[in-house]
Amino acid sequence: MKVLAVNGSPRKKWNTATLLEKALDGARESGAETELVHLYDHAFKGCLSCFSCKEIGGKSYGRCAVRDELAPILELAAEADALILGSPIYFYAETGEMRSFMERLFFPYVTYTPGYLAIFPRKIPTALIYTMNVTEENLPEKTIQVSQGVMQRVFGDCEVLLSTDTYQFDDYSKYVSSAWDADAKAARRREVFPQDCARAFDLGARLVTASW
Repeated sequence: MKVLAVNGSPRKKWNTATLLEKALDGARESGAETELVHLYDHAFKGCLSCFSCKEIGGKSYGRCAVRDELAPILELAAEADALILGSPIYFYAETGEMRSFMERLFFPYVTYTPGYLAIFPRKIPTALIYTMNVTEENLPEKTIQVSQGVMQRVFGDCEVLLSTDTYQFDDYSKYVSSAWDADAKAARRREVFPQDCARAFDLGARLVTASW
């Protein structure tokens, strides 16, 4: 089986990417083939509202018609046996690249029929991994609920992993960041983030188990 992870962060070695890598480690240890895609490596736009994916009898019905650098990634997602999307939270939403990816990923599979029935041809386990600088008390709950709901509608079960109050940079003294306690941030990085990584590993393993 194949597990695809999509990184919506511009950073390839920081919080979101690390958790995605850990999830894929768990999937590989459970016997899966894995792949990680970094969206910021690719030039693409969001949905162009061309409606080719919904044209009756159209050659692109049920799939995005736009042929750009995102097209092969959408094909990987369509072929995957499990899917993990990861993004930091910027202004209470996913990154712009992740939102554009989600538009292109979801829209072809959601029909304008009563109940907005989905036409993805099978059910696969999925997950959303979110990292954010804010604490648990300030979670963007609506954003998370909506994205999880669409994942469930299109693909099936969707698990959510949240990593909060994250460490943003190695040296807080270099940046205007007086709202944060640098020592507390560093302590949380040492003590809590490894637990988040362990949870991500377990999540990846569960996705494989769920698909078999």
